[in-house]
Amino acid sequence: MFKRFREDISCVFERDPAARNSFEVITTYPGVHALLWHRVTHLLWRIHLKWLARTLSQLSRLLTGIEIHPGAQIGRRFFIDHGMGVVIGETAVIGDDVTLYHGVTLGGTSWSKGKRHPTLGNNVVVGAGAKVLGPITLSDGARVGSNAVVVKDVPENATVVGIPGHIVSVKARDKNASSEKREAFAKKIGFDAYGTSSGMPDPVANAIDVMLDHIHAMDSQMQNMCKSLKSLGTELDLVEMPGLGGCDISSSPLPDHVDSEDKDKPSE
Repeated sequence: MFKRFREDISCVFERDPAARNSFEVITTYPGVHALLWHRVTHLLWRIHLKWLARTLSQLSRLLTGIEIHPGAQIGRRFFIDHGMGVVIGETAVIGDDVTLYHGVTLGGTSWSKGKRHPTLGNNVVVGAGAKVLGPITLSDGARVGSNAVVVKDVPENATVVGIPGHIVSVKARDKNASSEKREAFAKKIGFDAYGTSSGMPDPVANAIDVMLDHIHAMDSQMQNMCKSLKSLGTELDLVEMPGLGGCDISSSPLPDHVDSEDKDKPSE
């Protein structure tokens, strides 16, 4: 047990750059305190001193803000970062090198006895505020985004985001000339397509990227057509554009292909 205590403390330095020394971790990290309490209460639970185990677990909850049922099975090098509001149910099973952030719930969806809480494999990371519910399995290397609600099994090395949780590709989008041009055009028309992190490969964001690329191509083609028509002496009427993103495009500088003398023409 003492070997596990040392592992639980040393793993903090690998996952929290704010950790400076072992004394600080032992005395000021509630996630470590809750885990150490759980190691004791789980041992009591296994030898059928269940009332004492539950009493000590409630004391730990009072002191740390983290509720771990004594019956939960937790592997090695488990780390709860910040920790406030974390709840881990009785039949939860957690593998090695797992990380949970504050507000995470590993909860049940049934009042029936038996296995009703999640099973987490090795190297799983669950983001802040996420809810993992029911007797489901998060396989090795799974990632759960902040505030996601997961109610289905997650395969190895997959990332889950959203409500309800859906799997997205684990490979982040590369930052290249095309993506930079896309962001610049989105800013031009007053639209922010990147409410989520640009490194988060979300299928909705990917669909918006395709739309932005298409609109940008149409805009460029239209400008070329207008320039060609102007060169042939064709008179073009200035059409007032509707506002986008709370900004009225009509008050923005005119495109290069529209002469300044056309600016004062009334729109029809």
